[in-house]
Amino acid sequence: MLLLIVFEVANVFFIMPMPGSQEMESIGVAYFLYSKRWIIRSILALIALIGIKGAWKNKKWRVIFLMLAYAGVLYLTHYKMAADTMFYQPRYLQFLKADENVVDPDRLVIGVTHNGEAKAYPIQFLGYHHQVQDTIGGKPVMVTYCTVCRTGRVFEPMVNGQLEKFRLVGMDHYNAMFEDHATKSWWRQGTGEAIAGPLSGNKLPEVPAIQSSLETWLKLYPGSLIMQPDSNFSEIYDSLSDYESGQRSGRLTRRDTASWQDKSWIAGIDLGEVSKAYDWNELVSKGVINDTPGSIPISIVLTPDQKGLFAFRRLTDEQQLTFRNDTLTDGTADYALTGGAMDSSSSSLYILPVYQEYWHSWRTFHPSTRK
Repeated sequence: MLLLIVFEVANVFFIMPMPGSQEMESIGVAYFLYSKRWIIRSILALIALIGIKGAWKNKKWRVIFLMLAYAGVLYLTHYKMAADTMFYQPRYLQFLKADENVVDPDRLVIGVTHNGEAKAYPIQFLGYHHQVQDTIGGKPVMVTYCTVCRTGRVFEPMVNGQLEKFRLVGMDHYNAMFEDHATKSWWRQGTGEAIAGPLSGNKLPEVPAIQSSLETWLKLYPGSLIMQPDSNFSEIYDSLSDYESGQRSGRLTRRDTASWQDKSWIAGIDLGEVSKAYDWNELVSKGVINDTPGSIPISIVLTPDQKGLFAFRRLTDEQQLTFRNDTLTDGTADYALTGGAMDSSSSSLYILPVYQEYWHSWRTFHPSTRK
């Protein structure tokens, strides 16, 4: 019975933010315990049953105590500490246009466009749900967010060429993990990579997305649809109202305002041959950082409201971009935040994926990153 109790605790310890659990390289152990849970339970339960008759005669109250303790641990680990019973999916998804929208325009959103359709997903809602599965312009998408890593990612929920359903199973190195229904593999939210199970090493296709205020997003895509709050979760949404601004004080979701601390904000970019993190405080100060990591000329851009994050590949290394009146300029040509040139005679900029993230998260999943 004691071993059963220890097993149930261990089954959640490695995949939930317990003291020390997220610093370990324990995903193999965690997946083994979870995938073999019914076999392990059956063996331990059989051993307990073999000895229960004799134990009941001589140590009746000890047996009762252990059985009650096990029932209590089962309740805690399956209903109070299990990720998919702590964080639920929206019961209904409602999208409205700007003239009917009730979401504050200052709220941060993850914006996605495809095939002429644009949608905005407020981080205040995503932060609780962790994922929302939807369709944009005919493309299935899984819009995800992990508040402990401050990572927003959008993926195509396709596994082995088939549309798949995912559930939140826990976390590894403080990053949310999802389990697909078909193969029971575990997928890391921050990278879209399967890190345990039959599909280990595979990646979900990533869908380009932009993080900005809703106001900025609607300037770029005025016809966008906006995800509305599910009234079943109003209190939880309200509890996350101060997350975006970095005002929370909790160990997992606070912000270090100094640079390059574990909970400092950074802007991260991965160019394949090189990845680099940019100090958020420097980005706030400059608005635009022009850089050439790995011989690729890029610009990291933060909008004046300090919420919209964009990255572009510059046309040449000599081209230097600055921000002026909601417009990017190199002194000769002007560009919209979509990268499009205002003058048809000029070439457009190529928009690149860029992410706001906690420094501890970016360096963990990009171990060779520069800064």
